[in-house]
Amino acid sequence: MSRPETPPITHIATHTDDAIYVRDASLVDELIGKVSFTDMIVFHLMGRMPTRAESRILDAVLVTLMEHGFTPSVIATRMIALSSPEALQAAVAGGLLCVGSQFVGSMEAAAGLIDEVLAHPDGPEAGARIVAQRHRTGRLTLPGFGHHLHRPDDPRSPRLFAIAEEAGVPGRHIAALRTLSKAIDEVYGRHITINATGAIAALLGEIGMPAEIMRGMAVISRCAGLVGHIREEQQHPTARKLWDTVEHTVEYAGSKGTRG
Repeated sequence: MSRPETPPITHIATHTDDAIYVRDASLVDELIGKVSFTDMIVFHLMGRMPTRAESRILDAVLVTLMEHGFTPSVIATRMIALSSPEALQAAVAGGLLCVGSQFVGSMEAAAGLIDEVLAHPDGPEAGARIVAQRHRTGRLTLPGFGHHLHRPDDPRSPRLFAIAEEAGVPGRHIAALRTLSKAIDEVYGRHITINATGAIAALLGEIGMPAEIMRGMAVISRCAGLVGHIREEQQHPTARKLWDTVEHTVEYAGSKGTRG
């Protein structure tokens, strides 16, 4: 006997002929002009308004993730803007596809490591040691650690920690990340920086954001940054130079043809 299907529902939004409601709040009378975009993100995702501390932390995270120069997402966006200058949305969408486990979006996996450290029955130190040894032995990527440009330390991470501490968060996730960092340095025999996405994973954990949605903060923030790069591409084009650089740098390995 088949079970009756559960009717599809949404808790997010609805509308009448003369009103729009988001989580039962009037968009016109209670939200527009009365809450910030950052507060609206939390309200939309989690169904509650953030505290002042939570809003400050999320603001800091969004500012941090917005820009880091000519990253893969920016290069992709500029190349698409060169190819389809009439489709701004396509260029942004293409760049956002680069927000993944290796660049910009690694806070999701870093949060998983922090949660593992916190959940270990023998305490965070034991959990951190196991995580560090597993990654060292398996030669696994350490999400939230290391940076090819910022050495020996990522300058963004201490600032993010300071903002969280000034805001008065409980600090469990930050403490666990620092414990993991110490274990990693000991197991690897060298210092590996906590990068920005590692710090962001801890900060978002402090405000109760689920790990599986954290990468969405990178998507929201980087979207604004990519629009900025499209505007600069319109005013001061660089995409053609990027294309030319690849054309003259990547050598053809076949036996036919020459570049002229």
